[in-house]
Amino acid sequence: MRISLLSVLVDDQDKALNFYTTILGFIKKTEIPMGEHKWLTLVSKDVLDGVELVLEPIAFEPAKIYQKALFEAGIPLVAFQVNDVDAEYSRLASLDVVFSLQPTQMGTAKIAVFNDTCGNRIQIFQVL
Repeated sequence: MRISLLSVLVDDQDKALNFYTTILGFIKKTEIPMGEHKWLTLVSKDVLDGVELVLEPIAFEPAKIYQKALFEAGIPLVAFQVNDVDAEYSRLASLDVVFSLQPTQMGTAKIAVFNDTCGNRIQIFQVL
């Protein structure tokens, strides 16, 4: 058993696609129209055949409640590993990404949390 897909709930797929590719640096792998929405996946530029990130349209009311509750509680929906949290924080902050937690050491990791502009807090982390 392995993880192949990871869904991120987004309030606007096109806005999310722009943010996740232009700002975060993911690469679009799949875009298939499916009526009002689309099957839209991204991959890391470093692992093109790795786990696909699904930009999942938040069309289901309980999912909207879940997303809002996590955001308001300050809880990240997902975490992405980076090589250097401080450098990634500086790069993203220079692109006007809004952080709710600046780089902070927590045990054997350093983390930071930002707003993805699509309804989620996203954590980046570095294993020290």
